[in-house]
Amino acid sequence: MSIELGSKLEGKVTGITHFGAFVLLPGGETGLVHISEIADSYVRDINEHLKVNDPVTVKVINLDNNKIGLSIRQASDNPAPHRPPRARFNNGPTRQSLEDKINRFMKDSDDRLQALRRSESKRGGRGGRRG
Repeated sequence: MSIELGSKLEGKVTGITHFGAFVLLPGGETGLVHISEIADSYVRDINEHLKVNDPVTVKVINLDNNKIGLSIRQASDNPAPHRPPRARFNNGPTRQSLEDKINRFMKDSDDRLQALRRSESKRGGRGGRRG
């Protein structure tokens, strides 16, 4: 059986690594489901989603020489809409303008510089007396 790009196939998980899962396809070929193609949500540990010998439905998303790229999340009939990743650090519910960000940076920078100058004067600063 030839594997075609975009086709949906039934397979069996044969191995799990930290970067993905290997799936045995009909015809004895093996493909890889990358960790980013396992579920619509963030996958920290593949073992929470898949186990060896689990039957899976996969979609062929990449054919490159002898490598077959597969996706479990794209094989579902109603995939969730793609959302861009959220920012890891949120500075509050409102967006700041570039000018606001620069002003806050300058204030933080000045505060740190003053604190540094104060601590240097307490301990002798630069070029202090050598004993």
